Amino acid sequence: MAEHFYSKDALLAMGKFAEVKGDLLGAFASFNQKVFEPGALSEKMKELIAVGCAHITHCPYCIDGHTRKAKEAGATEEEIAEAIMVGVALSAGGAMAHSSIAMKALEQE
Repeated sequence: MAEHFYSKDALLAMGKFAEVKGDLLGAFASFNQKVFEPGALSEKMKELIAVGCAHITHCPYCIDGHTRKAKEAGATEEEIAEAIMVGVALSAGGAMAHSSIAMKALEQE
């Protein structure tokens, strides 16, 4: 990830978060680790889902990390690109669905 978009050093601030609410940060880390363990879905499939979701949530750290983990889990470049496009489609779909609010507002006086 290019350093001019987001600094990886910014993640060092999580140390302060751990000082303030380490119990919750630890609970999140445990939950996150458990979620990505193989189960009904393989690790590769979960990482591909995460890649698509990360593009919806716009988290640069998740995009970087889950793309790397998907590749490590055996995902191909084509699979990763398709996962990204699924996220793009869902994000656009959400925007399109919300356009009904604007169209309804135009009908009201």
